[in-house]
Amino acid sequence: MMTKLGDLRFLGSGLQRPECVLTTASGDLFVTDPQGVAILSKNGAVRRVAARGTPDGFFPNGIAMLPGREVLIADLGPGGGVWLLKPDGTFTPWLMEVDGTRLPPTNFVGVDKAGRRWVTVSTRLFPRTLAAKPGWGDGFIVLQDERGIRIVADGIGYTNEAVVSPDGQFIYVNETYGRRLSRYAIRADNSLGAKEVVCSFGPGTFPDGLAHDADGNVWIVSVVSNRVIKVDTKSGKEELFFEDSDTAEIAALEAEHMQDGGDANKRHAAGAARTTKNLASIAFGGPGLRTIYCGSLEGTQVVCFDSPVAGAAPPHWHY
Repeated sequence: MMTKLGDLRFLGSGLQRPECVLTTASGDLFVTDPQGVAILSKNGAVRRVAARGTPDGFFPNGIAMLPGREVLIADLGPGGGVWLLKPDGTFTPWLMEVDGTRLPPTNFVGVDKAGRRWVTVSTRLFPRTLAAKPGWGDGFIVLQDERGIRIVADGIGYTNEAVVSPDGQFIYVNETYGRRLSRYAIRADNSLGAKEVVCSFGPGTFPDGLAHDADGNVWIVSVVSNRVIKVDTKSGKEELFFEDSDTAEIAALEAEHMQDGGDANKRHAAGAARTTKNLASIAFGGPGLRTIYCGSLEGTQVVCFDSPVAGAAPPHWHY
């Protein structure tokens, strides 16, 4: 049964571009904030940790939590790279280049149960909107482990979130304008196998954030169409659970996109005009991990609703 707008709940207030959401067993939610991170308590109260000495044009996007509630932040601004924010506001660069080259605007950073850090760059083009078109693929994934830092996957169709499966065997990645959920097997030496396409999405679906449920399936959110979709990782079958968009508007934007890429900013504005404000991330949390929390590009609150299945606990669940 699909979730309806009336089933949604909204947590917090006064948030600014809460693009990425991290859940914890304590009930605290960590979300992206223009100055660093915002922390929402179970009752919705908001506390901010402002980063001191941010670079010009700092534009936080994906976040990941480390022990002690230190937070890694991917900078989508012109400076790019990944920064480390400590609970007292101390802010230092963590990863600014790979293979001798400065990182472009950086989309996402994640940490898996083995402590490996995964970083995604959507495109080498600047501005990034130049890559928001069918058939383009110059995004990549960076890995930091005990062997160092290196690019482990390349040629991706606008790399967005990349998350390791609960069993540690695969890393799943959303290719937003490639319109695919793909995965790579993780070998014993942490190198990646060949890309496998798990699911190719149809008109109006532009996958952004993703999370695993307790059965190993992947849930994705789509920007523009504000969709929440479950993908069976064995069959590749997709199941739509929620959508907040106008059918005619999505069809028109889809036609523009397929013709020449269209105007990515126009598409995002359409998603932002809806109640859910352009959904961008998804996380399982709450009692029994049976609540879905979604971040957005233009919202002032976190969107949440009851999940029909339990989620897999994220690596930072007990931090």
